[in-house]
Amino acid sequence: MLVGDVIGQVFSGLSLGSILLLAALGLAITYGLLGVINMAHGEMLMLGAYSAYLVQSLFQQLAPHWLALYPLVALPVAFFITAGIGMALERTVIRHLYGRPLETLLATWGISLMLIQGVRMIFGAQNLEVANPAWLSGGVQLLPNLVLPWNRIAVIAFVVIVLLLTWLLLNKTRLGLQVRAVTQNRAMAACCGVATGKVDMLAFGLGSGIAGLGGVALSQLGNVGPELGQGYIIDSFLVVVLGGVGQLAGSVVAALGLGMLNKILEPQIGAVLGKILILVLIILFIQKRPQGLFALKGRVSD
Repeated sequence: MLVGDVIGQVFSGLSLGSILLLAALGLAITYGLLGVINMAHGEMLMLGAYSAYLVQSLFQQLAPHWLALYPLVALPVAFFITAGIGMALERTVIRHLYGRPLETLLATWGISLMLIQGVRMIFGAQNLEVANPAWLSGGVQLLPNLVLPWNRIAVIAFVVIVLLLTWLLLNKTRLGLQVRAVTQNRAMAACCGVATGKVDMLAFGLGSGIAGLGGVALSQLGNVGPELGQGYIIDSFLVVVLGGVGQLAGSVVAALGLGMLNKILEPQIGAVLGKILILVLIILFIQKRPQGLFALKGRVSD
């Protein structure tokens, strides 16, 4: 195998891993805090991607000279739209189903279907194109047989920034302290004056907002369609469970590991067999270490 092929596979693995991380990062927060199996999380990715499409359309109509800047505007728009939807879902539906995992799964699955059908009714079933601006087009030619696309380089850099900001939020702010307290011991946090209901709502909104940012990133890599999020929800749960519930470091390692493993196995045995082998390996790993790569630290009273 040529050096360019090896570097290309590593870069493809990093690119896929960064997308999986962005898709799973919000889920790691909500699932780790609330224990909610949110089957509608993938649709937050989809709504973020459609937000990018809408912002692009507005720029094309109202400010064509500034069209190259539309991704920068689409990011906060997508975040606040999906965060608002996430908080509304937590307040109106999910809050009443805590401790009832089957009902929560069915309810969020129903919400997922409604969001998909709603988008299909508004935008149509066909895929829509979100064009890369000029500064994200082309790539860097490292070797004669290796070109690294600018859009994927930008997505990897963007994921690093989002990960850093999320870490700062969870470790250096009052909200982050409350989120970590509720995650480790909800009853004790409530006894110490933490408004657990408010923390739940804000954390769910944060997780949904991060997924919306992931949707904007995905829109720069391919077309946007109503079922965009369906391709990432299972892998997102795999990242969260493999990395360890509530552990950002574990999610990073799991996402990058899955991305690399996918790209290594794909040319060897094919995409389908590669996915099956990865699932088998994860099942075997979880049987031996159900807490994941990184166990959540905390003290539990007897």
